[in-house]
Amino acid sequence: MGKILRIMLTLIVVAVAGIAGHWVWSHYLYSPWTRDGRVRGDIITITPDVSGWVNQLNVKDNQVVNKGDVLFTVDDTRYKATIAELNAKTESQKLTWELAKHKYKRRIALTNGNLVSKETIDEAHIDTELARTSYELALAQLNTAKIDLERTQILAPEDGTIINLSLRYGNYVSKGNAVFSLVKKDSLYVTGYFEETKIPLIHLGQSADINLMSGGHVLHGKVISIGKAIANTNVTTNGQLLPQINQTFNWVRLAQRIPVDIQLEAIAPDIELSVGMTASIQLHTDQ
Repeated sequence: MGKILRIMLTLIVVAVAGIAGHWVWSHYLYSPWTRDGRVRGDIITITPDVSGWVNQLNVKDNQVVNKGDVLFTVDDTRYKATIAELNAKTESQKLTWELAKHKYKRRIALTNGNLVSKETIDEAHIDTELARTSYELALAQLNTAKIDLERTQILAPEDGTIINLSLRYGNYVSKGNAVFSLVKKDSLYVTGYFEETKIPLIHLGQSADINLMSGGHVLHGKVISIGKAIANTNVTTNGQLLPQINQTFNWVRLAQRIPVDIQLEAIAPDIELSVGMTASIQLHTDQ
């Protein structure tokens, strides 16, 4: 009798262990959770639209700024000189146009007495149009110069926090080259990279619990997007744009990871979040 009980107990333990092992394995493979989560945000690169020496720097690293604040200014001496030059050029072209119109009207008046030929009239008309287009071109150049002068003041495009500020007074900045970044206010979210075997249990609007590696309170959010494409590392192209397929293929196929974006709910004031932080993510399911 005791032997039978031991056998039954052993079978029960093995069955429970098998069930538990199957549950753990299924949970690991298919349950929508991941330890590969990252805090992300909307990053705006601050790039001057003009070139010149920095003659005023109004911010410091990690400073909170408001939309429209002057971050720094570029020396505007050359831009003011350009506007003065183009003002004179525009006025000159305007007078040239006025003179051409006067000559054209005078020649039209002389046609009644057959004192000028039609060819002369046509030439006067063409000269008038040329003068007009020259004036409009000078006016356009002047407006462009005014835009450049206005943009010697670099403004904050959004509310946010200055990041990685290494710019200093007296540095030379070039048009189109970023000098530092700004993290937009209230733009932080979390991206979790879930194995493709777990994607069937993920849907938009799904609730999520986020545990930061730094610890503290559990954050909550909802799924707002599921990635629709990732790069194929087994295929590249050569100089003729022909596909180059990897010659080897591993029998053990690893599941690809798909990015899933999660919008955070209200964040407690005592929680410090920085873009790039790592987190574990557990999505709630109906099961």
